[in-house]
Amino acid sequence: MKKLIIDYRTSDEEKLSILNLGYEYIECPPCSKVYEAICGHPDILLHIIDNKNILVHKDVQSDFIKTLKDRGINVSSSSSSLKSSYPLDIILNAVNTSTFFMHYLKYTDSKLLNSIKDEKKLINIKQGYTKCSTAIVSSSAFITSDKGIAKALYNENMDVLLLPPGDIELPGLNYGFIGGCCGLIEDNILAFFGNLECYTYGKEVLTFLKKNKVEPYFLKKGRLIDRGSLFVVE
Repeated sequence: MKKLIIDYRTSDEEKLSILNLGYEYIECPPCSKVYEAICGHPDILLHIIDNKNILVHKDVQSDFIKTLKDRGINVSSSSSSLKSSYPLDIILNAVNTSTFFMHYLKYTDSKLLNSIKDEKKLINIKQGYTKCSTAIVSSSAFITSDKGIAKALYNENMDVLLLPPGDIELPGLNYGFIGGCCGLIEDNILAFFGNLECYTYGKEVLTFLKKNKVEPYFLKKGRLIDRGSLFVVE
């Protein structure tokens, strides 16, 4: 059974939707080293190397590591600790696809970078919150509100939908990011924490998804909320 890794603050409505889809979920415990708005965000606290291997921040609770290992997942720890100030909070927040790894490479955790650098093309950008800012629609299609990320992806001949920022909830901050409110749970299903009908740019997203033969699935009613991405492991 596939497992979805979620923020420990994910709502009961969203959890029930996950279970009803036939998935198990694993909650990320909070990290006191980063600020509260992102303290449970999976895309801050860990990195999915592939669907069997995860790199977690080095100070994560041992019971979370045990939960992952009990489900057959290989777990390793970052070389650096997370810190509350930028850029020490973005060491794991990279976009990792089958062909490239994109991040502000100067600040990528050294253990994460070493696990990737000989296998994929490395793309350096200046947006450290790379995964927060990027919704992966397919291996060749992406949604972002960051112009630097969009330019880098255009240079790789990727299909990119560039949207204005805003209109995504992130309690404690002015707004959240498009990458943080969704995740691919199947090759052709992109699940959202919220409903695109309640998003200012929902029509544009739906058109882009349709073009790329990806169906949206809404885990809750109402506005989109940034929960630090939705990750899948098997």
